[in-house]
Amino acid sequence: MAPESVRYEFDSGIAVLTLDDPPMNLVSLETTRALEAALDAVERDGARVVIVTGAGERAFCAGSDVTEFPRMMRPGEVVDKKLRRQNAAFNRLAELPVPTIAALGGLTYGGGLEIAVCCDLLIAERQVRLALPEIKLGIFPGSGGTFRVTRRVGQVRAKELMLFGEPIDADTALSWGLLNLVVERGEALGTAKEWAATLARRPRTSLRLCKALINATDDESDEEMLRRSLAASDQAFTSAECDEGVRAFLAKRTPDFTALD
Repeated sequence: MAPESVRYEFDSGIAVLTLDDPPMNLVSLETTRALEAALDAVERDGARVVIVTGAGERAFCAGSDVTEFPRMMRPGEVVDKKLRRQNAAFNRLAELPVPTIAALGGLTYGGGLEIAVCCDLLIAERQVRLALPEIKLGIFPGSGGTFRVTRRVGQVRAKELMLFGEPIDADTALSWGLLNLVVERGEALGTAKEWAATLARRPRTSLRLCKALINATDDESDEEMLRRSLAASDQAFTSAECDEGVRAFLAKRTPDFTALD
């Protein structure tokens, strides 16, 4: 049996999904299937935090496998054969209720950037370049880039990225708000694991509620967000994690939220 193009590891509540089809870790039909299987494992294991990274030093993911395109160029075929399933898999990653971190150690182009922005937090090494170059193939980002990237950087920057299709460096991406942190070569995954270890010790219920509320801000009115926030606050304040947090604070000790799983 051929090795999985998305490798899955789980330890201490942290799941690591590694795009593992070097050197470029391209998004293929097989990658989509393997990503679905990895996300099944995330849900099965009850991961508290998820990290997505890429194997090798050249690329996190350099985009779609263009060699698959000639089989999909009649009307309706690219949606049926590729994009519908690919979008569903990416959307599953984006909608995970737990914190997600992308650790970028190489080229993050096209579908690779679309995977990365499905994550909550993005860490990139300084040599990384990021791009949405689909326009140069006569197409455009078809798996969430048009809206997920725009939500992060705004319309002005998003149009610059997608209409020109040219790469930007990590420092530029950081200044645009596309990244959370830039680190030195070889440090992205290690930093992501440090962040994940911190998040894994945070209260699971409140993390999920907070993430859900933040994600809803672009879609709901202030009145609806207030209603949802109050309902979530009531849920958080009546949770076992809140009870543990308050007891620990009053006892001047460190709370142990993982013991409540």
